[in-house]
Parts: sequence; C-alpha cells; structure tokens
Amino acid sequence: MKGNLLLLLLFTTLSGYAQNTINNYKYVLVPEQFSFFKEMNQYNLNSLTKTFLEQKGFTVYFDNKNLPTELANNKCKALNADLTAKKGMFTTTLILTLTDCQGNVVFKGKEGKSREKEFSASYGEALKNTFVSLDELPYTFTGETQEVETVKTSEAVVVPTNPPAVAVESTESSETLYAQATANGFQLIDTTPKKVLTLFKTSVADSFIADSGQFKGIVLKKGGKWFFDYYNNEKLISRELQIKF
Repeated sequence: MKGNLLLLLLFTTLSGYAQNTINNYKYVLVPEQFSFFKEMNQYNLNSLTKTFLEQKGFTVYFDNKNLPTELANNKCKALNADLTAKKGMFTTTLILTLTDCQGNVVFKGKEGKSREKEFSASYGEALKNTFVSLDELPYTFTGETQEVETVKTSEAVVVPTNPPAVAVESTESSETLYAQATANGFQLIDTTPKKVLTLFKTSVADSFIADSGQFKGIVLKKGGKWFFDYYNNEKLISRELQIKF
C-alpha cells in the first residue's frame, strides 16, 4: 500500500513538473531532417511535427530558417523537438522529446507505434501516437510572466510588460464544398461549380496539405469540424469549412 502511494506521489510530482516546465516556453524549434532519415522532411514528418506542435499552441520554426530577433538572439527561449525511431520487423516506433538549450529533457512522450506496412502511413501514425501524451498535458504559455525582472532606479521601479499574443482570426464558411477524389487527394468544388481548394493527402488521417491558389496551408479536422489554417500577412487564419466527402 505504501509502495503504491509512493509511486502515485512520484508520478504526480513528475507530471506537474513537466506541465509547469513546458508552460515556460513559447517557441519550439524543429529540425528539417531527423537523424534517422537521409532526406529533409522525409515522409513529411518534419512538417507534421511542426503542425502538431502548433496545434498544441506553441510558436514553431524550423531550426535553420530565419528566426524572429527575440529568438535569434537567445535560442534558450525555445525548446528543441526531436524524434527517436525504433524500427522493428513489423512495427515502427517513434518517441517525441523536447529539450532545452542545454540539452536537458523537458518532456519525453510515450512510444508511438504503428503496424502499417507502408512507410509513409506507418511513420505518420506513429508520430500521431507519440503526440498523445503531449496532448494530454494542458499548455498555456506563462514564461514571460515568470521571467519578468524588476529594475530599480533612483526614482521608480520599471517592470517589463508582456508582448501581445499572436492573433488568430477565425472565420466560418456557410457554403458547402463537395470533395472530388484525385490521384493525390481531393479537390473541393462549390456549387458554381468552381474549384476552391486542392487537398493533398498526408500520412496522418484527417489532415491535408491545402492550396487555394492564393494561400497555402493545411486542412484538418478539429472537434469534429473541418478547418483551413493558413497565414495571411503574418496573421494565422483559421477558416471553418463545410465539406461533403
């Protein structure tokens, strides 16, 4: 009984530590190529990792791209995402880790496994499964509040203020779009009929690379509804879609 209680207390402590620690970080850096692959973004795994982290609420960049000044001047403001792969004869296994700038493990996910035979589908499913344990942790960025320093002068105390959060603009489309199958996914047609969006399959269910001709982003299902997420003038737009497959 005492042993079980000790294990419970230990698990609770570790879980609370992980939750509080990820809340200290706004940014995550993702490599464009994982060490177990020979190609950049192989099987779209790096892009999907970036997308899943953004869905969690992080601001995510590829590690060798142009970074905002705040992050470029101090990469310790970001966590570094990485995947570890275990390739069995019939099973693909991926493990997500988030480390700080000194290499300390801040978060380590459970093993995400897949028995899909096709590599693209197998890695995509394994990635989705290792993210489950991260998705279970509540995340709200509180790092700036915790890092505020009080600067004393002869006349006043100056406290830095928090920067404004990145705005997300949500829009809703009442028009029904009809999905027509293509070799690589679907095209969404309105009642005109006119092609509105082209969807390209990924290795993750209910997630597509999307191209409207004007904007490129992703179409994915959230909470049972379809959304087209893309950037316009550095603002994230999340447009709800009515799709009939």
